[in-house]
Amino acid sequence: MNHFLRVLSIILLGLPSLAQEKSPVITPYHAQNIRELYMDSVNHHTALKTILHEDTTALYWQQDSVRRTWFHRKLFREHLFEFREPEYNIFIDFLPDFQVGKSNQDKTLWLNTRGARVQANIGKKFYFETSFFENQGVFPVYLDSFISRKRVIPGQGMIKYNDKIGKAYDFSYVNALISYTPSKFVNFTLGYGTNSYGDGYRSLILSDIGFSYPYLRITGNLGQFQYTSMWAQFMDTEGKSYDQAYEGRGFPKKWGVFHFLDWNATKKLTIGIFDAVIWGDVDTAGNKRSFDFSYVNPIIFLRPAEYSVGSSDNSMLGLNAKYKLFPKTTIYGQFVLDEFRLKEFFSGKGWWANKWATQLGFRSFDLFKIPKLDLQAEVNVVRPFTYSFRNTLANYAHYGQSLAHPLGANFKEALGIASYSYKRWFFRGQVNYTSYGLDTNAESNVGQDIFKSYDKRNTEYGNKLGQGLKTQLIYGQGTIAYVFNPRYNLRVEASAAVRRQKNDLDSRSEMMFNIGFRSTFRQFYYDF
Repeated sequence: MNHFLRVLSIILLGLPSLAQEKSPVITPYHAQNIRELYMDSVNHHTALKTILHEDTTALYWQQDSVRRTWFHRKLFREHLFEFREPEYNIFIDFLPDFQVGKSNQDKTLWLNTRGARVQANIGKKFYFETSFFENQGVFPVYLDSFISRKRVIPGQGMIKYNDKIGKAYDFSYVNALISYTPSKFVNFTLGYGTNSYGDGYRSLILSDIGFSYPYLRITGNLGQFQYTSMWAQFMDTEGKSYDQAYEGRGFPKKWGVFHFLDWNATKKLTIGIFDAVIWGDVDTAGNKRSFDFSYVNPIIFLRPAEYSVGSSDNSMLGLNAKYKLFPKTTIYGQFVLDEFRLKEFFSGKGWWANKWATQLGFRSFDLFKIPKLDLQAEVNVVRPFTYSFRNTLANYAHYGQSLAHPLGANFKEALGIASYSYKRWFFRGQVNYTSYGLDTNAESNVGQDIFKSYDKRNTEYGNKLGQGLKTQLIYGQGTIAYVFNPRYNLRVEASAAVRRQKNDLDSRSEMMFNIGFRSTFRQFYYDF
């Protein structure tokens, strides 16, 4: 156990003494791998995902005095291929994800994923990573419903049908990034992937639930401050009225600019402010607009710039905060303003454009003084019409999914996640309860579907949270895994999940069970 904790702390934080002996590799990982940063006595910037850290664990693994076979080292300890030199490091891994399971809807579930990842660095300033995944699979009934409507696998892109594999979906996707860190004060990242801001399981500001997209991110660090500017290009797969303008050019494009300023105000308190603007690549008349260089300015709060160019682009403001309540317990929260009028907000008349979202949660580590027993709980509330726009070219979405929460808007959600690690064993349990309002027909718009124009809303006033067809969703999942190799998360895993959705018109329940041989750091959000 002590060895495992030691390895984890080295992976996440890096040791300067080791970094001087070996050229480090900077590797992005998801929030679930940064628990040590939250427990550290130093207040770290943890809101920006992905976190960059140095892979300096090679010397620790070399301390093993027992001579191991090549097969044992690759299965339990090392990357598939490792090239470590003073001037550079290169890691290459094969990432399989083979699963088979059963749904109580008389359906056999399976996934056949073959992936590969290459990580490399030159010195301490340049880092490169790319990964590719080719997939075929059969999904539960509730996900089939989503896929048939959106034509995409959640978080994994467009589907293809392959007659050779029956009713299974065929899909693939790629992630890549190049990172340059000329000094400890600044980092430049050019990537094709996802980003996330926040300390919660969900992010109401910018989430990693969706498909990959190209982006340029500049991150500066100065004392207690971390500032990020990012420019990204998204795809509008829902914009049917614009297909003709882009005939033969693929899906219509849309652009986004994001700024995030994170301030470690004290040893316990961190406050972050955020803004974003989304605009379409073509206007409503079908005229090409392309990238708007008015948004090259990297300074936060671009709303004045938006007005100065006579634009009606979609803009948002956000607040992110966390506070270390106890040494191993952190509370966090977010607040997002999509549109807002002070007079209407306090009038209590339910004006449709009082669009906001909020989050409150906590993360607690080593619960009851049991090492690696962690608990997280949070509540998310999103008002109707939040993240929506008058057209899909500027709504807060990419490739058929929200850039924030997978349920869109007009809901309240409570969730809890418990996890425990012991040696190479990993246990995780999750429960979600969500209440939301749905449209009763195709012409209705109560504000839940962010791909519908808010110009076609049902009513101007009298809008309230959960309006429409009142629906309840309960989702629970439990996972047990044995980790062979933490280097590339090679593990045998068994999981069971239940999903129940109920309203006055329909009631649906589905239970699923899967076992698999997996190797991935990817996280997909199927809990909606």
